[in-house]
Amino acid sequence: MKTFFTILVLASMAATLGVLVAGMIGMARGMPGQASQKLMRYRVLLQGLTLVLFAILMMIWK
Repeated sequence: MKTFFTILVLASMAATLGVLVAGMIGMARGMPGQASQKLMRYRVLLQGLTLVLFAILMMIWK
């Protein structure tokens, strides 16, 4: 179970980083405002998911 949640946390961290980098590249290229806002929402949701998964991982780590 620990391994499963560890992999989930790492995957969600990678997804968050991917969305962040995509947003930064889009901003540098002059992405429209709505697309930038959508990426920002996805990033915030992924960060929340990562924190929840990390908290669950810490609870079962004992």
